[in-house]
Amino acid sequence: MLPRDTARLRFRHMRPADLDAMAALLGDPDVMRFYPAPKTREQAAAWIAWNQRNYAEHGYGLWIIETHAGEFVGDCGLTWQQVNGARKLEVGYHVVPAWQGRGIATEAAAACRDFVREHLEVQELVAIIHPDNRASERVAEKIGMHRVADDHAGSDARRIVLSAVL
Repeated sequence: MLPRDTARLRFRHMRPADLDAMAALLGDPDVMRFYPAPKTREQAAAWIAWNQRNYAEHGYGLWIIETHAGEFVGDCGLTWQQVNGARKLEVGYHVVPAWQGRGIATEAAAACRDFVREHLEVQELVAIIHPDNRASERVAEKIGMHRVADDHAGSDARRIVLSAVL
């Protein structure tokens, strides 16, 4: 099962053939500036494999987002994360720089939020965001999330947590 297509986007499962696109996305210093470091090609392959395991175990994960014409735009979807010691469902998103600033992340994240509402018995959806990543925080706010906590993820790195009750 996948989120419904949006006005500009469709979702599909990641597959090994997506490695070039995912390695470019996750290896881009601008896309990954709020992560510890851009990902290597091997880490991008592991990312795809992780999402394939998520599809098998949960029925969802991060999906490829692309235009209706098939142009790669990024990834967006749902993964289980630890937040202050509790297991929470997170919506996450990465968009290629050429598509940033056009509302793509918001459109995709809203479709994922709606997927949760329609298909999962989950009462809360979170977004875990670096405190300096205002653009990502705005996306979360636009889909109805509000800041609820700080999380240190077992390290010195602080993350903010936004949440929406579903």
